[in-house]
Parts: sequence; C-alpha cells; structure tokens
Amino acid sequence: MKNYILFGLLIVILTSCATQHSIVDKRIIFDDVRKNLSLEYLESHYNLVQKEPVIIPKMIVLHWTVIPTFEKSFETFNPSRLPGRPDLKAASALNVSSQFTVDRDGTIYRLLPETTMARHVIGLNHCAIGIENVGGSDALPLTKAQEKANIWLVNYLAEKYSIDYLIGHYEYTNFEGHELWLEQDEGYRTKKTDPGEHFMNVVRKATRHLNFKPIPVK
Repeated sequence: MKNYILFGLLIVILTSCATQHSIVDKRIIFDDVRKNLSLEYLESHYNLVQKEPVIIPKMIVLHWTVIPTFEKSFETFNPSRLPGRPDLKAASALNVSSQFTVDRDGTIYRLLPETTMARHVIGLNHCAIGIENVGGSDALPLTKAQEKANIWLVNYLAEKYSIDYLIGHYEYTNFEGHELWLEQDEGYRTKKTDPGEHFMNVVRKATRHLNFKPIPVK
C-alpha cells in the first residue's frame, strides 16, 4: 500500500512539473520591412523564393543573449533592421531575433509565430526554431529555471512539429554539407559558444525520450 501511495505522489509531482509553464505572447515588430528583408534573406542565403517568410521546423536551436535582462533583449530583437553589428549587416540588414526568449525566472516569451522565419543561426534559419535565454555571461550564468523552461518548451515543440534535431548554437557548423544546410555564402560564418555545453547536456538528458537524431560529426 505504501508503494502505491508513493507512486501516486510521484505522478502528481511529475504532472505538476509538466504543467507549470506557459507561453506569454510578446511580439516583436513584424512589419512590411521585416517581412521583405526576411524574404530577401531566404532567397539570397538559401535560394528559396517564397511569398511568405515561413519555415517547416526540423530543428530547435538553443542560444543565450548575454544581455542581462529580458527587456533589453527584447529591445535588441524588436527593430526590423539590424542596428550596428557590421559583421552581420554585410550579409543582410534583417535584424537578429528568435521565435522564443526565456527570461531568467523561466518565463517563456513568444516573439514570433513558431513557423515565421527568425534570423538566429547561419545556414539553418529556414528550418530552425530559435530559443534565446537571457544572460549567459560568466557573471550571469543561465539558471535552473531556464533549464526547466527549455526542457518544457522543447517537449512542447516536439509534440507540434516533426523536429529531427536539438542543437546548441555552437554546434551549427556541424551541419555544413548536410541536406538541411542551405547557406550560399561560403564566407559567412561566426564562432559561437552559446548556450554552453553544460546547459545543452542538461536539456538533452531530460529530452532523450524524444529520440532526436544525432548531430553530424565534422
């Protein structure tokens, strides 16, 4: 009898943990400027000519912003045109963004519709949903709350879409030569370390039941 009671309590705890997160819609600007820049990006970088900047999600990419607050992160992503960043502006005037941003307390914000293209990972934006995490510097490491929120969000997205891969931003170049890699500009690469190997290991371990495909080995 005691074992049944303990099992019941475990189910209650797991169910509570699974439902404790929700998504807050807080949309960045998506005007005609951003739409047209997104369509230009799809054509020039991926040779994809589309009427709408939509994607078929096959991948989830985890990031960190290094920016210390959600408010400042949102301000960075909100403009349609890229402010500063000459290393990126040479490739496109489209501002960087992601579909989701997770605050340090675990609050999940949806900045764009999940199937609208965001500029967050070279070579793979046409098939990737991005999850940015506020912080990530040595002084402001990502939090346990963010780990839990990312785990919940990955599960949520994998239930809605045929997601094949879960990767950290630092792993994106492993896909060069893969069928999903469509980047046309051979000189357009940036070195990334986000969201850190520890964060990825935690999220991967908790979502291994989703049976994502292994990342290509370079």
